[in-house]
Amino acid sequence: QVQLAESGGGLVQAGGSLRLSCVASGSVFKLILINGMGWYRQAPGKQRELVATLTRDGTTNYADSLKGRFTISRDNAKNTVYLQMNSLKPEDTAAYYCNANNYRNENFWGQGTQVTVSS
Repeated sequence: QVQLAESGGGLVQAGGSLRLSCVASGSVFKLILINGMGWYRQAPGKQRELVATLTRDGTTNYADSLKGRFTISRDNAKNTVYLQMNSLKPEDTAAYYCNANNYRNENFWGQGTQVTVSS
């Protein structure tokens, strides 16, 4: 099993920035198998949606509406993925979830971290 622990959420004013972090832990064998890591978010009353993902070899995928404001990065040695969020808007308010998947097509999720953007 792989455990994901998110941090960095909080309350910020519109136009501000936050940086989320997610650390993966577990057996060495399980961590080596991880390929993609990324972020999804879910606002109240809405479905969970893609924010950004990043594969081990550096391929990124962003939600079109977030390109230019959000940047995903990763430190494979630390099994950590980051999400830099700039120019935040009230509509970015959501619970942000870290996701990891491996070469066996298994998916793992964190507990989520709340981001609230005030107007």
